[in-house]
Amino acid sequence: MELRDRIAVVTGGAKGIGFALAQAFLAEGARHVVVADLAQTDVDAAAAALGHRASGTALDVSERAAVAALVERVEAEHGPIDLFVSNAGIGTGAGVDASDVVWDRIWKVNVLAHVYAAEAVLPSMLARGEGYLLSTASAAGLLSQIGDLPYSATKHAAVAVAEWLAITYGTQGITVSCLCPQGVRTDLLANAMGISSVETVVSQGLLEPADVASAVVEAVRAEQFLILPHPEVAEYYRRRATDPDRWLAGMARLQARILGTLGDAPPG
Repeated sequence: MELRDRIAVVTGGAKGIGFALAQAFLAEGARHVVVADLAQTDVDAAAAALGHRASGTALDVSERAAVAALVERVEAEHGPIDLFVSNAGIGTGAGVDASDVVWDRIWKVNVLAHVYAAEAVLPSMLARGEGYLLSTASAAGLLSQIGDLPYSATKHAAVAVAEWLAITYGTQGITVSCLCPQGVRTDLLANAMGISSVETVVSQGLLEPADVASAVVEAVRAEQFLILPHPEVAEYYRRRATDPDRWLAGMARLQARILGTLGDAPPG
């Protein structure tokens, strides 16, 4: 998909990867980009920084009716949505001790929000015979997340949702991509999600949000399903699939190295 003259919505769009995506889409000539995030003050600031072809709205992506209302409002004000980016996500830093409240919240934000977005925007896309769904998962959704069981489990589920959507609607004009970065310099990382980030300890390299956005623009143009801003993730994923026992042993050693560096203990 070429982004020129397109209408896009980006959840979790006030900061970090979401804001960088909005900037990149506008730079590619998008007609209008709507950024949605939890705090109205954040979306107002983001929209002001993005300029007159952007607008912001407060949204809790865990609320099904709110996501549906957002889609209805954007289509009424700006026209059919060409690209919906379901980018919002959270971490917990918890293990097997995570409470039901924690599980419920992260499941809704990291998994069901993608379902709610698809449910809301697909009818219009299917009627037109075209549309693009892009969800942000994580390399953790292909591999694992040391130090955060709920994050790891829900990001795996987010990848599964994207795969199912691609299989189910790909022959009906709907393109689906799933973004799976490793460490990116965002608030989620700064707030030490899980064991902060593997990249912080083993120096694999943090990307800037703008780097991720550039990779996304290229992948959207190519209509590529799996978007890996850190290309080494493809090799890790291959190793996991071809020799899972060896891969698990390697991850356990990596966890021990990280915990030894941080002086921490496994969650739970």
